[in-house]
Amino acid sequence: MINADCSPLKAPLIFDSHSHYDDEGFDEIRDCLLNELPNNGVCGIVTCGCDKASCQKAISLAEKYDYIYAAVGIHPDNISTGTTVQDIRLLAESKNVVAIGEIGLDYFHNAENKTEQIKLFEEQILLAKELDLPVIVHDREAHADTLEILKKHKPKGVLHCFSGSVEMAAEILKLGMYIGIGGVITFKNAKKLPDVVKMLPMDRMLLETDCPYLAPEPFRGKLCHSAMIYYTAEKIAEIKDISLNEILEKTAENSKKLFGL
Repeated sequence: MINADCSPLKAPLIFDSHSHYDDEGFDEIRDCLLNELPNNGVCGIVTCGCDKASCQKAISLAEKYDYIYAAVGIHPDNISTGTTVQDIRLLAESKNVVAIGEIGLDYFHNAENKTEQIKLFEEQILLAKELDLPVIVHDREAHADTLEILKKHKPKGVLHCFSGSVEMAAEILKLGMYIGIGGVITFKNAKKLPDVVKMLPMDRMLLETDCPYLAPEPFRGKLCHSAMIYYTAEKIAEIKDISLNEILEKTAENSKKLFGL
């Protein structure tokens, strides 16, 4: 059993802007964990779908837990599942859907289908703009194309699990978008990210887990969950030399503003 009581927080200050609670890694503990997280500092969670099936699960979780919200989209790694943009349009009709995501480009896993990825990414951005929803963007080793597409369409949203340069971050900020920071900031081999965090204005930062992946130190390599954001925020507070509570309160406020909560 995973221990939800890993955070010293009791006040609900943590908003996890990006998670995957539909993941099979949670199957044996999901309900117990999600019942406990609000008692361990978590005030809100966005759980993201990656294809039709996972989007349906995300919506079901949002219907069951009043502090959880759903995002629906086709992840670039899930193009072959047969999920269509029309499927996402219909799923987005749920009152519990607050964003189109996780969408974007991934040239690390799938460099051979760049054209197909770009087409799907643009179609989903256009859908988000039509529905007046923010986008949650995945960008892995596709910085140039991601930035070009975002500049072209100018959606509202967040670039999640940011891995680009300070210069790219500045361009994202110019577009009025948010930047998501997760457990990677606590890793010893995080080289560019501390500089990005230093320059990020507090009103443009979101915190996230991407759980069950990317657990922060001291839990690296273990199953991640939203209460662990405490340790991510602790590291950011150290880098920016401001209080932990200020980090948590402002990033929660930012998430609620972006997702219309």
